[in-house]
Amino acid sequence: MIHWLRGPDDPLPATGLALPLGSDAPGLLAAGGHPTPQRLAEAYSRGIFPWYSEGQPVLWWSPDPRMVLLTPEFRLSRSLRKTVRRFAADARCELRIDTAFRRVITACAQTPREGQDGTWIVPEMIEAYCEWHALGHAHSVETWIDSELVGGLYGIGIGRMFFGESMFAHRTDASKIAFAALVCFCREHQVPMIDCQQHTSHLASMGARELRRTEFEARLSRSLGEPPILDWTYDLSMWRHLDDAAAQRPDQDPGQ
Repeated sequence: MIHWLRGPDDPLPATGLALPLGSDAPGLLAAGGHPTPQRLAEAYSRGIFPWYSEGQPVLWWSPDPRMVLLTPEFRLSRSLRKTVRRFAADARCELRIDTAFRRVITACAQTPREGQDGTWIVPEMIEAYCEWHALGHAHSVETWIDSELVGGLYGIGIGRMFFGESMFAHRTDASKIAFAALVCFCREHQVPMIDCQQHTSHLASMGARELRRTEFEARLSRSLGEPPILDWTYDLSMWRHLDDAAAQRPDQDPGQ
């Protein structure tokens, strides 16, 4: 039975009530309501996120297992590592945070994706996250070349936790560069985990893995209890975290 939210004060149910694996919609927890900043804050602080399409009610999810990237486990292929280093060393290239949030989330909504018809980032979601961005919780990580926005991602920062939402690229590897920069930023600020929500082979190739919901929520609770990040700017010195010893796991093929 899916819980329907009847009003803004109707709380989201316990995550253990989400539909299980093997059901028609594994992880679906509740439906209804609106993605206001207040509702989003309630949801994300409990590891719940909205995901729905145009014409549907707001659907709230808590999947089990949960795809996450533990930031010490991030890894890059040799070729992508070289690409990121070239970007970092090129004076024409910039990595920025929060200078074009609406443009980033809109590009995430509008950029065609292979095998995907339409988008879950509907206009209501764009406005809600833009409002949350103005309140300091939604953030964009942006790749710029010759003063042109060519890729990026957006997500949510609460305490010492980052929840990744979506990314886009208008040039080859532009979103991957933004993701590498996000990891460097998280390492700089002792953010131990990035929520990736659902399993994809692309995320797995960079070190992301699944956690049981109980473990995810325990880690989440610890991260949310830490002081929030106050300075959301990217400094060139943060690229040094690409070379952290943990970035290259021992089992990684050195020829990749």
